[in-house]
Amino acid sequence: MPMPTLKDTYPLYLNNKAAQPNTDLAVTDKFTGEVAFRTALASPEIIDEAIAGAVRAAEPMARLASYERQAVLQHCVDRFTERFDELAYALCVEAGKPIKDSEGEVTRLIDTFRIAAEESVRMYGEVMPLDISARAKGYQSIWKRYPIGPCSFISPFNFPLNLAAHKVAPAIAVGCPFVMKPASKTPLGAIIMGEVLAETDLPEGAFSILPARRDGADLFTVDERLKLLSFTGSPGVGWDLKARCGKKKVVLELGGNAAVVVDHDADLDDALERIIFGAFYQSGQSCIGVQRIIVHEDIYDRFKDMLVAKTKTLVAGDPKDRDTFIGPMISEGEASRLKGWIDEAVAGGATLLTGGSCKGNMLEATLLEGVRKDAKALNEEAFGPLAILQKFADFDEALAEVNRSTFGLQAGIFTRDLFKMFDAWDRLEVGGVVINDVPSYRVDNMPYGGVKDSGLGREGIKFAMEDMTEIRNLVIRRG
Repeated sequence: MPMPTLKDTYPLYLNNKAAQPNTDLAVTDKFTGEVAFRTALASPEIIDEAIAGAVRAAEPMARLASYERQAVLQHCVDRFTERFDELAYALCVEAGKPIKDSEGEVTRLIDTFRIAAEESVRMYGEVMPLDISARAKGYQSIWKRYPIGPCSFISPFNFPLNLAAHKVAPAIAVGCPFVMKPASKTPLGAIIMGEVLAETDLPEGAFSILPARRDGADLFTVDERLKLLSFTGSPGVGWDLKARCGKKKVVLELGGNAAVVVDHDADLDDALERIIFGAFYQSGQSCIGVQRIIVHEDIYDRFKDMLVAKTKTLVAGDPKDRDTFIGPMISEGEASRLKGWIDEAVAGGATLLTGGSCKGNMLEATLLEGVRKDAKALNEEAFGPLAILQKFADFDEALAEVNRSTFGLQAGIFTRDLFKMFDAWDRLEVGGVVINDVPSYRVDNMPYGGVKDSGLGREGIKFAMEDMTEIRNLVIRRG
């Protein structure tokens, strides 16, 4: 079946409408390095106009009935389904994501909007008795949620469809207008999202999709007309944005250093398949990608041999080829950075079990063991195809090693022991514990987010909708 074709140029979306002020952003095919297409870049003046439009749209968006918001979201579900192959191919080109993984992300995009369509008619409040003491006899309270107002969204390159969807879909579900800055390396998914939204009857100013350079995009962060900032990206950038964003609410989904524990009673064949996926899916460019593999000493040598042998079979190459499992990293600079961390770890005494070679932005799937506790490869977010094996003797020791990280997004535990499962859930300093699977597992309706340096707040449609609303209380005094 022939691949879809991409246009030479794409617009930005300003106050619901396509605009082509320039074609200044060149987006490359991440495998060939050639320019695949060009998009418009938003100037500070355009961003200011978009925020003004979102402010004007706040009241009409809040007045939309639940069924009207649901109809918009269902339209997106239908159109994304119709444009499935185009969306997957665009993602494969601009992100270098293997085509089968790209198709998986489009499926999740559709799921996310479908969940939002369902949740848009389920924004409930509560009737509360207030007569908890004599002074409140005859009083009662009713509360409900109202949209917080204009929102600012900044989305990353690694899941440019689905992570944008986790901001856009709940905003529409609750009735918040928004301005979005997609990652400059991967803007096309969000632009196509804007094209689909432009087909609906959302109030003018309800949305703007604005590719912009980081140095010209301060208004997304500092403008006081915006009531919420939702950012997904690196910790260094995220915490800086929080420091500069003023009074607005902030949701941050930042980095990870995800660990998986394989206890002595685990099904090793099952754990192997899932850990290969978790460590090397989309070249490890996931904040919940498996980076630390902590294995019980009784099974360590056997599991290591299995893991090394399986890793060596992974096919690397053109992401448009259906046999490819390891595609390119997002840039040569990122591949070079991680290659440097690998070399540094080996120079510090680590053993290179497999991989380690780099050509351009293609870095081999790499396994290390014996990495020093102070090495960047073990402590920082690798965000690439690198995993490190570690050994443990006692389950408490394994949990302590998971918690040693400054990050706390998700962790995986392979065990058949019910008591260890609950112990891990109680004691691990992470936003989510995944039993008998990798920390890389996520379903789009579950609460997702981290603690410590991994961020603030939760995604997952219902939970994001809570962040994008405020409770308004009604107190009634009866007679």
